Amino acid sequence: MTLAEDLMGYALIVAFIITAISQIMAMVRLVIGPDTGDRILALDTMVVNAIGLVVLLGMAQGTRIYFEVSLIIAMLGFVSTVAYARFVLRGDIIE
Repeated sequence: MTLAEDLMGYALIVAFIITAISQIMAMVRLVIGPDTGDRILALDTMVVNAIGLVVLLGMAQGTRIYFEVSLIIAMLGFVSTVAYARFVLRGDIIE
């Protein structure tokens, strides 16, 4: 292996660790969040961190299928965040 491949491997490991730590921190905010808005923000942050982990996994394995999975997770995360925020603000999702 070349030096660039070694450095890329180390960068992926560091990125996995940092993203996993941020996922754990968002989970803690979800559990102890004092307000409903904090919990919604923590869920959205967890979706973004999950997307990051899936993309990192795709980079580590060298396959492109994980990028399509990350797009699906992003769409579902966006819709679920908007629906939950509407439910909290208005009491219903569909008028």
